[in-house]
Amino acid sequence: MWLAFMEGEPTARSYRHVAFEVAEADVPTYAAALQALGTEIPPARPRVDGEGLSLYFHDYDNHLFELHAGSLAQRLAHYAQ
Repeated sequence: MWLAFMEGEPTARSYRHVAFEVAEADVPTYAAALQALGTEIPPARPRVDGEGLSLYFHDYDNHLFELHAGSLAQRLAHYAQ
């Protein structure tokens, strides 16, 4: 998969975002790579147990991205308990 991003005037920051599912074991690797690029990674927001781990970051145009460890099926199974 590849994604193309267009440059332009930055938008206002909001919680609107695109999320990608990743393996939890890979989150530290992604975080290190993003930090090496100088990407701002805000502190993790409080989560409900069972929601999985998320790493949020903004690109240069203020688009918000989430790398999420866990699937919708896992989250629904947790809430069904």
